Amino acid sequence: MSDINELSFEDAYAELEAIVLKLESGELSLEESVALFERGRRLSEHCQTLLDQAELRVSRLTDDGRLEPMN
Repeated sequence: MSDINELSFEDAYAELEAIVLKLESGELSLEESVALFERGRRLSEHCQTLLDQAELRVSRLTDDGRLEPMN
C-alpha cells in the first residue's frame, strides 16, 4: 500500500471507495476488516485535509474570502 500523504485526492478517494465496497461485502475476517477500516479512516482524513486546503486557496482568491454564486 502506498503512503497516504503522497496520494492525490482522486487516488485517495478511489481507494476509500474500494475499501468501503470490501467492508460491505462481509467476506473479510475481523482482523482484515479492522485493518481496512483504519486505512479508510486515514484516507478519509487525508481527503478532508486536501479539500480544506483547496477551499482555503479558493477563498484567498476572492476579495473578501466569500465565494460568490456563479450566474
